[in-house]
Amino acid sequence: MRVLAVASEMHPLVKTGGLADVVGALPAALKAQGVELVTLLPGYPAVLRAVAGAKAVKRYPDLFGAPARLLKAEGLLVLESHALFVRDGGLYGDATGTDWPDNLQRFAALASVAADIATGDRKAFRPDLVHLHDWQAALAAAYIRFGPADVPSILTIHNLAFQGRFDAAQFPLLGLPQEAFGIDGVEYYGGVGFLKAGLRFADAITTVSPTYAQEIRDPAFGMGLDGLLNERAGQLHGILNGIDTDEWNPATDRLIAARFSAGKLAARARNKRAVEQLFALQPGEGPIFCVVSRLTWQKGMDLLVDALDALVAMGGRLALLGSGDRAIEGAMLAAAARHPGRIGVRIGYDEAVSHQLQAGADAILVPSRTEPCGLTQMYGLRYGCVPVVARTGGLADTVIDANEAAVAAGVATGLLFDLVNAQSLRAVLQRAVDLHADADSWRAMQRAGMRADFSWGRSAARYAALYRSVLAARG
Repeated sequence: MRVLAVASEMHPLVKTGGLADVVGALPAALKAQGVELVTLLPGYPAVLRAVAGAKAVKRYPDLFGAPARLLKAEGLLVLESHALFVRDGGLYGDATGTDWPDNLQRFAALASVAADIATGDRKAFRPDLVHLHDWQAALAAAYIRFGPADVPSILTIHNLAFQGRFDAAQFPLLGLPQEAFGIDGVEYYGGVGFLKAGLRFADAITTVSPTYAQEIRDPAFGMGLDGLLNERAGQLHGILNGIDTDEWNPATDRLIAARFSAGKLAARARNKRAVEQLFALQPGEGPIFCVVSRLTWQKGMDLLVDALDALVAMGGRLALLGSGDRAIEGAMLAAAARHPGRIGVRIGYDEAVSHQLQAGADAILVPSRTEPCGLTQMYGLRYGCVPVVARTGGLADTVIDANEAAVAAGVATGLLFDLVNAQSLRAVLQRAVDLHADADSWRAMQRAGMRADFSWGRSAARYAALYRSVLAARG
């Protein structure tokens, strides 16, 4: 089975979040299921450097106002267009975080080329099925629906909050027939909706956890798309993400101060000392909570700001790595200034520091209001960094709460809390501090988490089975 994946980022080439990790892990995971997966990516500078010397298999003299080439490398197809993808700033916006004004053209170009590849050009790739990731690729389902390609498509929603919405005046730029602009097409609340188009035209829809697949059918989580998602409920599937257990392995990780395993947890103490040094925290035996996150409302970081003084008063410490909302960044830095040696903050992202935090902190905080899947809590489980998380989405699917029965049975792997508000967060932090004081119970919880299997094997098998069912339905 040959599958074309279409995405806007892919680890280790280019990454802003968990989407890249998933797209990067799927080719190897699906190969074991008999699936040949080739990924189409935009030609960002980092991607072009990685495929230097790749052969051009197709040329587009005028692709949304700019010349472009399709490059072919091992396992990759790259859409090279310097005007569209080579620029200073981020993947989706400039250095200030403002969206690029031509994002409609940039990702419509990616989607239209995906549909072109789906027609079966032998020089590029002849897929049996196209797998689209998030809004940046979702419009390909519409190009396939209104074009000559006759292959099914699957759309994976990594985060419903990001939808690719544009003004209706830009619809003519897409090159789609006028009939595509309607309630049963790409029209969305009077404008153009890339994700909405994918939800309408894809043969099947997946989300990155079973609980999230149910949550987004509710108006509280549906972001205006719950009606369409309920209409297509029969084609909606929740498949939990996996993690790369070779890259995230405390027994072999070269980015951490000391390697360890569930059977050798004592060696983990060196990593805790390393975290104290990295974040200028006072040495001590009280728990270190860590955060590796975008600093946004969705991630519940405003609630954490309100709980920081209480966390310190409980005897906890915090090491935070992340960036996002400027007001939240400022509030975190202010808390670090109020509590020197108890709160350490690094604004930005650093892969090595992320590994060290998982290896050395006692607990990882994920107080998200919504969390489609989440990967950091799975990394935490792998490294004995106990997750303290909100009961939502993939967090609910991956963490077993340390209630009295679960602790007694030795199956608890973390702490969950409902009602995502400041009071509930303070309460779960106190639970974590109290449980950490019981060294035997805490170690048992660490070991239970480290035994959990979040490798890609089971999830890849579910994707492969879905591919086959979609193909079979097409006859």
